[in-house]
Amino acid sequence: MIYLLLSILSSTAIYFIFKYIDKFKFNTFDIIIINYFTAAILGFLLSDIIHVNLSVFKNPWVPFSAIIGVLFILMFVVIARSSQVVGIAVTTVSNKMSVIIPITVSIIIDPLDILSNLKVIGIILALIAVFLTIYRKRKVDFHPRDIYLPIILFLGMGLVDSLVKYAQYNYVGDDTLALFTVFIFVMAAVAGLITKLLRRTSLKNLINPKILFWGIVLGISNYGSLYFLIRALNHKTDLSNTFDGSIVFGVNNLGVIALSVLFGLIVFKEKLLKINWLGIIISFIAIYILSIT
Repeated sequence: MIYLLLSILSSTAIYFIFKYIDKFKFNTFDIIIINYFTAAILGFLLSDIIHVNLSVFKNPWVPFSAIIGVLFILMFVVIARSSQVVGIAVTTVSNKMSVIIPITVSIIIDPLDILSNLKVIGIILALIAVFLTIYRKRKVDFHPRDIYLPIILFLGMGLVDSLVKYAQYNYVGDDTLALFTVFIFVMAAVAGLITKLLRRTSLKNLINPKILFWGIVLGISNYGSLYFLIRALNHKTDLSNTFDGSIVFGVNNLGVIALSVLFGLIVFKEKLLKINWLGIIISFIAIYILSIT
């Protein structure tokens, strides 16, 4: 479970970095682009890429890495737009509740990922915990036609994790993991640059020392989040079986939310409602149930 813990810590670090970025009013999109270049370089350093030739493009996981990379940027744009139009609360719920999609996909494609009664209880408690933990008393005021934004976000984020699970289950072992991540983050970085050019914004800001610093820090955390998640999915148990994807995604999502909320309380002095505390308690119960199934 060490890889799952490291993935949770890496993802939680992303939350803090974005908090600081928002606090100092830096250009988030520029930092995101630097972040993907940094993550790609990390994957390059961890992979045996000097012995790689053009035949690598024949690997069946290449199309998946390309799609995932492009979706990273697209979902960032959707998150930004959805936050502006329908609000942060609805956007956050859509983002976090999307975990049900990769859980479902994992159960469908992995015959060893059996949906037991105890696991069903754990998954239901996990979804309840997600909603209660991130719940905030905010006025929901948007036009019904804009509901497509959180729906796209829900489906898109669910698709990203599902593609990661599918590629991992069928093609990506620990020996090809680093190279797989290189392709993902290179595609994300290129897609980000193209998006920036289409927006006709200056590229000079990308070499701003502060943008570079936060982009590198974010890239390290972002890479760790994906790398350790796939290592957790690949990890063999004492019975030589991998961990159920439904459990890995469920525990990872809950762990990130609970840890982020608790750290936000301690570090940023964020106030929690009673319903948030209830969500945190339920999340730990759900994590325990999922971990013993």
